[in-house]
Amino acid sequence: MDTAAEAEAYDAMDHSGPNEAFVLRLIELGARGNVLDVGCGPGHIPLLLATMQPAVEVTGVDLSEAMLRIAEEHRAVSSHAARVRFAKADAKGLPFAAASFDTVCSNTILHHIPDPVPFLRECWRVLKPGGAFLVRDLFRPATVPEVYALVRQHAAGEPPEAQELFRASLCAALTPDELRAAARAAGLSGAEVVVDTDRHMSLQRSASG
Repeated sequence: MDTAAEAEAYDAMDHSGPNEAFVLRLIELGARGNVLDVGCGPGHIPLLLATMQPAVEVTGVDLSEAMLRIAEEHRAVSSHAARVRFAKADAKGLPFAAASFDTVCSNTILHHIPDPVPFLRECWRVLKPGGAFLVRDLFRPATVPEVYALVRQHAAGEPPEAQELFRASLCAALTPDELRAAARAAGLSGAEVVVDTDRHMSLQRSASG
């Protein structure tokens, strides 16, 4: 979603329910301290997390300048702007030292990355030992009719462009077994894959210590 039109279309979609569920899961896993959101898009997750967790500071990174422009617009009108920052970065080569963050999360960007292993390895590298970890994404349905059924169920009220974005994302997503295999290949010890909804799955680990 590199173009301004694509970023604006994504920002205009109603993500409030999934976003709140994502942040609540982060809190359950023990999100704390310095948080990194990889692939922050228009900034919904960092700002919501800062609202719900007064003690955290959140860094959101994305490779799309169009998305980051929208994120900064949202940040400018937020009462939690001082605890949130956004920066351009490639998820496959994060510009942070190892063990830099107490919590690392990512919401629905995995299906945009052709090879998930370097992405997962980087997210794990910058996480402190014992830190909370959550990568959530769509998972690919077993059949094409199931794809269209999910689009009708969850995006019927969206414009055609948004419906097509959702359909394409479902088709590009991994299956839970493929995500488990990628996590093993990336060396993510102690992280588990959980199927959350009829379309979402999570690779997660609770904070310890």
